[in-house]
Amino acid sequence: MRLPQEIIRDKRDGRALSEADIAGFIDGLTREQVTEGQAAAFAMAVFFRGLALDERVALTRAMTQSGTVLEWDLPGPVLDKHSTGGVGDTVSLPLAAMVAACGGYVPMISGRGLGHTGGTLDKLASIPGYDVTPGLDRFRAVVVQTGCAIIGQTADLAPADRRLYAIRDVTGTVESLDLITASILSKKLAAGLQGLVMDVKTGSGAFMAELEAARALAESIVTVANAAGLRTRAVITDMDAPLASCAGNAVEVAYAVDYLTGRAREPRFHAVTLALAAEMLVIGGLAADLAEAQSRLTAALDSGRACEAFSRMVAALGGPGDFVEAAERHLPRAAVIRPVTAEVEGIVERIDTRAVGLAVIGLGGGRTRPQDAIDPSVGFTGLARPGDRLEPGASLGTVHAANETAAETAARALRAAYRLGEARQEPREAVLERLG
Repeated sequence: MRLPQEIIRDKRDGRALSEADIAGFIDGLTREQVTEGQAAAFAMAVFFRGLALDERVALTRAMTQSGTVLEWDLPGPVLDKHSTGGVGDTVSLPLAAMVAACGGYVPMISGRGLGHTGGTLDKLASIPGYDVTPGLDRFRAVVVQTGCAIIGQTADLAPADRRLYAIRDVTGTVESLDLITASILSKKLAAGLQGLVMDVKTGSGAFMAELEAARALAESIVTVANAAGLRTRAVITDMDAPLASCAGNAVEVAYAVDYLTGRAREPRFHAVTLALAAEMLVIGGLAADLAEAQSRLTAALDSGRACEAFSRMVAALGGPGDFVEAAERHLPRAAVIRPVTAEVEGIVERIDTRAVGLAVIGLGGGRTRPQDAIDPSVGFTGLARPGDRLEPGASLGTVHAANETAAETAARALRAAYRLGEARQEPREAVLERLG
C-alpha cells in the first residue's frame, strides 16, 4: 500500500481516496503497522473533510473484512436491528425473540452503555450466568437452536473497528457521520446479515437530538448499507422521554419480561418494538407488508411463542432455565427502593431524558471510565410520563439505589430532570419517520 502519511495527506487536503488506499490503511491498522497517531490523524481528516459515498462503502467493507465474516446456512432470513441508543430502550430483548418466533434468525451483536445511554449487554449481564461473550461456535449454535442470540462483539468480528473506535473516543472524532456509519455497519456485515433495520433516535435523550441530524445519519446508513449489499431500512423514533417507564439494567430486563408475558405493555414502547420488528419481517420476506408483519408479531406475543424463544435463549447462554417464570427472584435487587415525589403541582411538560440517563450512571448503573464495574440493581421504575398531572407528593418514579445517600442524590437529579407546568402538550408520535 501507499505510505499511511500520504493517504492521510490526501484526505487532509480534500482529495478522494481509492478503494485500494482505504483497504491498505485499514489492513495496516488491523496489523498494527499503522500507528495510533496515524489513525488519529486519519480520523480527524475524515471528520473535517468527509467521505464520498464510494469512500464510505470502501471503508465499511475494509473494516468488515478485517476479521471473521460469519456465514449462515439456515432455513430463514438472518436479520438484525441496531439502535443509536437511548434511555429506557430495552427493545432488543423482546424484539429478537419476537422475530425468532416468526421464523427469522437474529444474531445480535450488542454493545455496553455509551455516554448517558444504557447498553443491551449491561442489561443482559444482570441475568445470573448469562454469557455475554461466548465464543463464535457457541454463538452460532444458540442462533441455530433458539432463533436468536444477543451477545457482545468478539475479538474475531471487525477488529479494525474496535481499534479505530478506541482512538476516536479519545481524539474528539466520535461524532463523524462517516465514521459512525462505517463503525455500525462493519459489525453488522461481519455478522453475516441478510437484512438490517436501524432505529435512529432523536430528542433530548438521543445522541442526535435534532431531527435533521437523525435523518442525515439514517440516510447515510441506509445508503451505504444497501451499496455494500446489505438490505437496510431505518426508522426514526422519539427519545424526548424514556422509552420505557424505567431506566437501569436489571429493572429493564424485568420490564422486558413483563412485556413478553403480557403483564405490562406500555403503548409507546409497544409501538416502537412492533414498528422495528415489522420492518425486519418485511425486509426478510417473512411478511408481505407492515400490516401482515404486525399481525404475525402480535400473534407471537399473545400465544407466548416469543416469550418461549427468549426463555430458550437465556438458558442456552447460561442463564436460569426458569428465568422468565422467576425473574424477580433471579435478578439483583437494590438495597434501597423508595419513591421520588414531586414538590409542586403541575403537568409534566418536558423531561430532560439525558439527565435521567446520567442519574442512572450516578447511581452506579453505568460507567464514567471503561474499567468501571456496574451495579446492575440500580435505576428508576414507574417514571412519570409527559402529560401526566401530578399533585405535590405524587410519585415521579421509584429510585433503586445501593444506599440512602445515593438514593437522595438520584432523587434530586430526577426532580431536576422534570419540568412541571400548566401547558398540556401532546407528546410526539413514538415513530416519526421511515426511510429506505
